[in-house]
Amino acid sequence: MKIRYPNGKKYTQPAEVPKPRQLKKEATFSNRGMTLEDDINETNAYYLNRSMAVIHKKPVPVQIVRVDYPARSAAVIKEAYFRQASTTDYNGIYKGKYIDFEAKETNIASSFPLKNFHEHQITHMKQVEEHGGIAFVIIRFSKTDELFFLPFHALYVFWCRMLEGGRKSITKNELIKESIPLSLGLAPRIPFLDAVEKVYF
Repeated sequence: MKIRYPNGKKYTQPAEVPKPRQLKKEATFSNRGMTLEDDINETNAYYLNRSMAVIHKKPVPVQIVRVDYPARSAAVIKEAYFRQASTTDYNGIYKGKYIDFEAKETNIASSFPLKNFHEHQITHMKQVEEHGGIAFVIIRFSKTDELFFLPFHALYVFWCRMLEGGRKSITKNELIKESIPLSLGLAPRIPFLDAVEKVYF
């Protein structure tokens, strides 16, 4: 039977479009699209579940000013502001010692800019160490997925150098020399307590 549209044209069977080939993904756990924060949160949960340490992400001190209620079961924050400058990302306790650290990422391949730190964060970590706590930073080079554990006392040397008019970044070679490399794994995801053991215990 011939089928015609109202305009008189014949109906023609469309050609079958081939389905795109599915590319087989290689199994890997080196980068699952997780952020550094996700990886550290997963690691902290691992340590907590095994009673190895109690470390949590600090809540951001936010003051809510205005909230809209588009529905009875929903609330939308329309206006808010930070009540005070945040210090560092994480804190907790390990083997009776207070731990406080910051996590930073960079897309730059050869160095880490010190402008990623705020002066109040440096002051806070300095105070932590002066009172017998443990302070450090975890740095990730996102392009290469390289991770470094940098003790605060080493970071402070680079910070003071910048304040005295020196480099405004830490070179990759300097990080390799002054820090402990961290390898991504599964359990824990980022084994930073191994580095804490090497440096502080």
